Amino acid sequence: MEQYTFSVPTVFGLEGLCADELRRLELGNVRAENGRVLFESGPEGLARANLNLRTGERVLLRVGRFPAETFDELFEGARALPWEQFIPRDGAFPVKGFCLDSRLFAMSACQSILKKAVARRLGEHYGLETLPETGEVYQLQFSVMKDVAELYLDTTGPGLHKRGYRAVGVAAPLRETLAAAMVMLSRYRGRDPFCDPFCGSGTIAIEAALIARNQAPGLDRSFSAQKWGFLPREIWLDEADRAMSAEYQGEYDIWGGDVDPQAVSIARHNAQLAGVEDLVRFEVADALTFHRDVPAGRVVTNPPYGERIMDKGEAEELYAGFGKAWRGMPQGWSLYLLSSHTEFERTFGVQADKKRKLYNGMLKCDLFQYLGKRGERK
Repeated sequence: MEQYTFSVPTVFGLEGLCADELRRLELGNVRAENGRVLFESGPEGLARANLNLRTGERVLLRVGRFPAETFDELFEGARALPWEQFIPRDGAFPVKGFCLDSRLFAMSACQSILKKAVARRLGEHYGLETLPETGEVYQLQFSVMKDVAELYLDTTGPGLHKRGYRAVGVAAPLRETLAAAMVMLSRYRGRDPFCDPFCGSGTIAIEAALIARNQAPGLDRSFSAQKWGFLPREIWLDEADRAMSAEYQGEYDIWGGDVDPQAVSIARHNAQLAGVEDLVRFEVADALTFHRDVPAGRVVTNPPYGERIMDKGEAEELYAGFGKAWRGMPQGWSLYLLSSHTEFERTFGVQADKKRKLYNGMLKCDLFQYLGKRGERK
């Protein structure tokens, strides 16, 4: 069976997590690079990655890679690739991408040249001067980095963070892939109580439920490559069956709270859409009075930063109040809190045991990690 190279773009800081996911999915030659993870597989790996990945942004199939210091080299390199193996006579092939640290830096010019090169190749193969482009979409993605061009087909369509369950949200929602990464970094496996006292639209708690159940996040959505003629259709059914057979059954203590009743209502609705409403409890609750009497558990949360919701001063007051509540928690509890606030630890009142840099959109953040332990907290 044909083997392909795939690239999975990630949020900076999540490359290692995504690589671990791909290895657990038994995909070949996985290697992490800045902002992406590469792997090799037959067509079944394309379906498996799209259905199962929690931290990757999309799955790109590499068609070719070649040096390109001039527009002529870009055109000829793209024209030499076997596009007819992928794109049918009526296939639509829009082009988008980026240039970085290269002699070719005009993105729109590169886009136009690549479109012409692929059209020339396909036109010669199909005996057409003008291609209709009335059929399924084969989105071309390109990158020109350090004078090397890489050309891909986007197999995913709407990004993998669009699980299909967030029909409505609240202000400044957390992307599902980042929420899943936070849960995974907390090492939550479904055994301990899990809480998010700033739950908003419920994304972190819902991702925790999907992880606890080992439910593939892509089962309830579609992907661009499902309509591509060169791929065996049965790979999607086979990989969906494989994913569902790996699910766990059980009861879990997963709770989300928010001071806004509307947010809690939205979170409950989203949990229903995700099929985990029986695993998660959402309640109207104030994080400043948050407390659980059980001796151990995990809190994973994303409070306001003072960027888009409330101002810096209000965010600092919130952190101080939540810090006071946190210091009253039993010693076995761990906290994983994401914030872009540069003075978070000072206002929270407790120094983190660990910090990990992550990006929430364009915002540079830290995941502040307070690890449950016996004795006095720092």
